[in-house]
Amino acid sequence: MTLRKKLFWISVLYFAQGMPFGVVIDVLPVYFRNHGVALRDIGLMAVLTLPWTIKPLWSPFVDRWFERRTWVTACCATMAFTMLAVPLFDPASPTLLLWLFLLAFTLASATQDIAIDAFCVGILAKGEEGVANGVRVAWYRVAVMASGGTTMYLVAPFGWHWVFLALGLAFIVMAIAAWASPPVPVVHRPPREYARQLLRFLTRPGSIAVFSFIILYKIGDVVMGPMVKPFWVDRGMSAAEIGTISTNAGMALGILGAILGGWFTTRVGIFHGLWVLGLGQAASNLCYAAVAYFDLGRPALYGASMFESFTMGLGTASFLAFLTRICEKDQAASQYALLSALYALPRPIVAPWSGRLTESLGYAGFFFLTFLAAFPAYALLPWVRKWTGNGDARSRPVDEPAPDAQPAPTPAR
Repeated sequence: MTLRKKLFWISVLYFAQGMPFGVVIDVLPVYFRNHGVALRDIGLMAVLTLPWTIKPLWSPFVDRWFERRTWVTACCATMAFTMLAVPLFDPASPTLLLWLFLLAFTLASATQDIAIDAFCVGILAKGEEGVANGVRVAWYRVAVMASGGTTMYLVAPFGWHWVFLALGLAFIVMAIAAWASPPVPVVHRPPREYARQLLRFLTRPGSIAVFSFIILYKIGDVVMGPMVKPFWVDRGMSAAEIGTISTNAGMALGILGAILGGWFTTRVGIFHGLWVLGLGQAASNLCYAAVAYFDLGRPALYGASMFESFTMGLGTASFLAFLTRICEKDQAASQYALLSALYALPRPIVAPWSGRLTESLGYAGFFFLTFLAAFPAYALLPWVRKWTGNGDARSRPVDEPAPDAQPAPTPAR
């Protein structure tokens, strides 16, 4: 399969993967805040992201049963059903049944993440990670923009019911597209052999340091996320304004950042991409803190939001290239699910406290705290460098087919 064809299907599937994230991060906080739900309750909504953290528990089933596209199709259909059901509940007084529907939504999203990430690892050859992950992040962000930003334009003229109807129909379309994707070979090993291989991966030299790095690298963004949209609402911004600046314009810059980040990572290598681009994503949290502390006006808030999106795209492209590089293809679903779950681990543990921290410290103090949280990961970079290898192969021309033989996994050093 040529790299161009790989990039096409990566684009399609990562669009499907980005849509539910846009719903959870962008749509639901604005939806509930506009209906008078308290900040602390919105912060507690981060518990709904728990399936994204514990998805390694069922990732071996995705590795061993059915094709990747079968899982994605079923999950998209489930998410369509839940979105169509949300308007049936009173948003001002969320009931347990509503939370269960939303939990089913994130559970389906987490499961399709496992299958899509395994698809990506399975079709890429060494050296293709940089450009592929730039495209991957870009289309993921296009999906977030479509589900979390463009839908905001439906609120004023049509109401929230039409937002969730549009989302439900979009997930149905993505289920059809996923079913049309090419099959990816799945290696079915005996359970005991499968467990031994996974144990070897988990006990590589330096694994504790590398896994800690994965948890900490984007913790500042993860913790800050639940309070960004409430900050905009409390500054008097309308839903359309949030959709235009915070989501749509920001996502466009995030896409640009992802493409440039993928290009930069391909040129300088994964290790250098991680630490250079990571500094930029940390600086964006400091910009938000400055806007809140000095009570700056709309232009400054717009600038901070767009800078955050651009630098987040830069850092995410290099980070995902790193995760893709260190996974073994025949256990792609389990290993990548584990690594991405480690990255998401702070969200259900720390993010639920974001509302209380903001009420205690104020927006400025909270945003500055998330800026400081970005730096402990840098102490672990020496171990990260050993896992990425001494050099980084560059990708082949887009139209050049990949060799039939799969490259050997990068050995631990």
